[in-house]
Amino acid sequence: MHRYAVAALMAFLVALAALWVGQRVRVGAPAETRIHSIMHRELDLDAAQEARVDVLERNFAQRRMRLEGELKAANASLASAISRDHAYGPNVEKAVDQSHVAMGELQKATLQHVFAMRDVLRADQTARFDKAVAEALTSPTAD
Repeated sequence: MHRYAVAALMAFLVALAALWVGQRVRVGAPAETRIHSIMHRELDLDAAQEARVDVLERNFAQRRMRLEGELKAANASLASAISRDHAYGPNVEKAVDQSHVAMGELQKATLQHVFAMRDVLRADQTARFDKAVAEALTSPTAD
């Protein structure tokens, strides 16, 4: 009986950890919104810059949706492995690794998008943008 209780507790803790990691990944959305707000409201983009940024945003939105779908599927696989195995074993470990890969791909794509937007800016606009990016990456999150 004690083994089952420990296994259930471990499964619960792994599920909680997966939820926490998933929430940390989602935290990127408000920061991204702040960066986009600065792009459109504070940097005085000219019409050509606005047009280029709009294309970048449309393309990234599609890519982000695909990557978020992959992350959601990886988290579902993790939940399934936890429910099925009730212990941290090879199936749970494989599912955790898949989830980490999906999170990493989403983070890489987001950073590529941020740098692509930065490339649209003039030299006089980059300092404010860089500051906003640094703030987004270092600001404490509300728990």
